[in-house]
Amino acid sequence: MFDALAERLEDAWKQLRGQNKISASNIQEALREVRRALLAADVNLQVVKDFIADVEAKAQGAEVISGVRPDQQFIKIVYDELVAVMGETNVPLAQADTAPTIVLMAGLQGTGKTTASAKLALHLRKQNRSSLLVATDVYRPAAIDQLITLGQQIDVPVFELGKDADPVEIARQGVERAKEMGVSTVIIDTAGRLQIDTSMMAELARIKETVHPHETLLVVDAMTGQEAANLTRTFQEQIGITGAILTKLDGDSRGGAALSVRRVSGQPIKFVGVGEKVEALQPFYPERMASRILGMGDVLTLVEKAQEEIDITDAEKMQEKMLKAQFDFSDFLKQMRLLKNMGSLGGLMKMIPGMNKLTSDQLQQGESKLKQSEAMINSMTVEERRNPDLLASSPSRRRRIARGSGFSETDVSGLVSDFTKMRTLMQQMGQGRMPGMPGMGGGMGDMFGGMGGGGNRPSQQGWRGYSGAGGKKKKKEKKKKGFGQL
Repeated sequence: MFDALAERLEDAWKQLRGQNKISASNIQEALREVRRALLAADVNLQVVKDFIADVEAKAQGAEVISGVRPDQQFIKIVYDELVAVMGETNVPLAQADTAPTIVLMAGLQGTGKTTASAKLALHLRKQNRSSLLVATDVYRPAAIDQLITLGQQIDVPVFELGKDADPVEIARQGVERAKEMGVSTVIIDTAGRLQIDTSMMAELARIKETVHPHETLLVVDAMTGQEAANLTRTFQEQIGITGAILTKLDGDSRGGAALSVRRVSGQPIKFVGVGEKVEALQPFYPERMASRILGMGDVLTLVEKAQEEIDITDAEKMQEKMLKAQFDFSDFLKQMRLLKNMGSLGGLMKMIPGMNKLTSDQLQQGESKLKQSEAMINSMTVEERRNPDLLASSPSRRRRIARGSGFSETDVSGLVSDFTKMRTLMQQMGQGRMPGMPGMGGGMGDMFGGMGGGGNRPSQQGWRGYSGAGGKKKKKEKKKKGFGQL
């Protein structure tokens, strides 16, 4: 999402490279580049003006730190200001002293409000918080059916009274049913409109006055850019919201909404939707988003994604197999499938510091390479998967696999060769030796389509003093598949 913004911000850092220190004169061109980058990302104009003024004041007042280049120091200042604009810290969902906690979902039609309601229910279940979804959208065709289907998909009950009932009465009875059931959270999905109108606002106001929600969350489509900020302001003034959920952050949006909503409304972004799958909802962390914008990756979110899928015991066994060169094609296939469960390869790679330099073509090549490898492994016998050396010594086996997978014998030979290199590399590391790895030119780097190898290796630019942010995450008791060492 923030690729274009990150690329344009790099032009700002270039203005200060080679300078001895930050000064009132040499910072002006850098500030102009930052201003252009933010405006191109569709950030609210007033937010841009305030942002630039704050960065300029802090940059000119910054003391020169020994060993830190001016461009690195400037990136740190921009990073801090990005975090401040987006809200400093994560603001968790409210939890009432006496259950149930009532969450009212508001927003325009088409923002993904119904899906976001189900995503939120699933997120809460991962925190051992039970939910009841309440369907009050009696206007949009199939809105109630959609929520029922999503509820069945994630095993969360849905309360509805049909299309002819009053939405306010549905909400009131839904809360009463939640109390009877003893669930901890009620999520009320309300009706949207194609645009803000008086009747929608009046209905929302009546529902809010009736059920007294602990949270009123505005669901905003991140792809609407500056309009998202205006929408947030209107809902805040007329209804009163306690936070926002940004949806479609994985789409081709310029990112302006994430930088505008908090400053314009005064209310925090609490969650972001990063995909169509019902699992694709993440708590919003301003410091992590700022890190992504500046191309520093987001290792903490990557680790959390892995923790949801990893069985620690299985991971330890996989690590042992890797370091003893006992890792086989069945293990590799298992890890590839686990990687798919965590999200797209492109999305995962961009969470790794320095990988923002990878082009779309490189990421697509990596995705294709994984699919190709999976097809060839699926054409192997169980014995061949367990003993890759059989393929290295048998051209006839490689030819059979090539015919079965639809690829050439050369492709199969390349897979076997790369896999052997990777196993040797892992074994040497297990023995305490650190072999030469110029950009992972061989082994696993080749297996992923050459990503990060040779001349394509992304440079580690930016503020080198940055070490990430955020707190420790509690270990999950839920056990799933192993992932070796992330």
